[in-house]
Amino acid sequence: MSVPTSASAQSADAPAASVPAAAPPEARSGTAVGRLVRQLGVDTGYNLMGLIVAVLSFSLCITFFAAGIGTLVTLLGLPILAGGLLIARGFADLHRVQLRGVLRRPIGRPLYPKAPPRAGRIRRVANPIASGQSWLDFAAAVLDLPFAIFAFVLTVVWWSITLAGVTYPLYQWSIPSDHGVRGIEVNNESLGQFLGIGDGTGVRIALTVAIGLFFLLTLPFVVRLAALARASVARALLFGVAELRQQIAELKEQNQAAASAEADALRRLERDIHDGPQQRLVRLAMDLGRARTQLDRNPEAVRATLDEAIGQTRETLDELRALSRGIAPPILTDRGLPSALAALAGRCPVPVDLAVDPKLTRLPSGVETAVYFVVAEALTNVAKHSAASTCAVTVAVAAKKAGVVVVDDGTGGASLAKGHGLAGLDDRVRAVGGTLSVTSPIGGPTEIRAEIPCG
Repeated sequence: MSVPTSASAQSADAPAASVPAAAPPEARSGTAVGRLVRQLGVDTGYNLMGLIVAVLSFSLCITFFAAGIGTLVTLLGLPILAGGLLIARGFADLHRVQLRGVLRRPIGRPLYPKAPPRAGRIRRVANPIASGQSWLDFAAAVLDLPFAIFAFVLTVVWWSITLAGVTYPLYQWSIPSDHGVRGIEVNNESLGQFLGIGDGTGVRIALTVAIGLFFLLTLPFVVRLAALARASVARALLFGVAELRQQIAELKEQNQAAASAEADALRRLERDIHDGPQQRLVRLAMDLGRARTQLDRNPEAVRATLDEAIGQTRETLDELRALSRGIAPPILTDRGLPSALAALAGRCPVPVDLAVDPKLTRLPSGVETAVYFVVAEALTNVAKHSAASTCAVTVAVAAKKAGVVVVDDGTGGASLAKGHGLAGLDDRVRAVGGTLSVTSPIGGPTEIRAEIPCG
């Protein structure tokens, strides 16, 4: 997602870059018709060529499987069976490429396990047999045939009746009109008589063209339905299980990132409390103890000590308020993200140009918190390490994602590597399913870009 980076005044209500206007109805209509025609061509090719590929893959896979199982007792069947699975894998890769156009979405290739580096020859040969996805590819090759036949027949029937009906006026003269001939005209005569509109040549042409037009109007939807019926089964076998495993792996990674971010936050909070409020409270206790010992001997010294203790108390309260903002900023909960970001920009010692999308409304609390801390951590990094003179912050929402871009004109050198200040921020963003990228060449400028799902 591209987030506009043009700066505006230091205001939470400052507009981000304008969103392109919607296309006029005529353009949208033309585009929709073009997409419909293109999709019809893709689905038709998928249904017609699919039968040839399905018959070939079914025949080869079943042949190799039967031969491999039949000779497995002699160990000769092992490479034959593995070869059949590799053939199924090749047809599966071809089918995945075709599915991208039919399903209009990227279809990845699952990771097939490789044999260990020191595995023996038998283990290497049998490696495809140990892969669960290889057997799913084989199942797809076997089960695809009936769906391919269904899609092929339905597509051929609909295209044939459509072409025959729509073009009937062009060739109707060549069809004998003798009632002894059995054909579409006799049927149309019967239909015309049944409808009570006669059985003349004009009636036959009108009825045939009407039937052709009906099949023409329903052609994209019927062909699409046939293609999706075949593609859905293929996708479930060729990528569905692998996609589920990938989602589980991503969830585990997010959980690990959340745990890591929480641990880092707790360690930082502990360090900040130890280095700040705790030290001031220790000094406050010492000052009060000194005041007690001075109470009878030197009242004036007691007054000075108490004044110093009061100053220590105020500084401790200020530090505790700052720490509480790092845990759960009240302004974010009470007044929303734009006001909270404006407060961050106002506290930053480096001048900040803040641009917030005016359409930005309340987001899920986890997303708002993540966006807030991305900006907070980025501005802290700018203030402490960048030696920048200006900074621009842009926040916008598009395509169900909240985008944050922070750019400064500092010396660069920022990194997401462990040991750098942004590593914990990366864990926090990944914990909510987002991504964080940093572009910071030596000499600058530095750009921190985050995308967080919010839909």
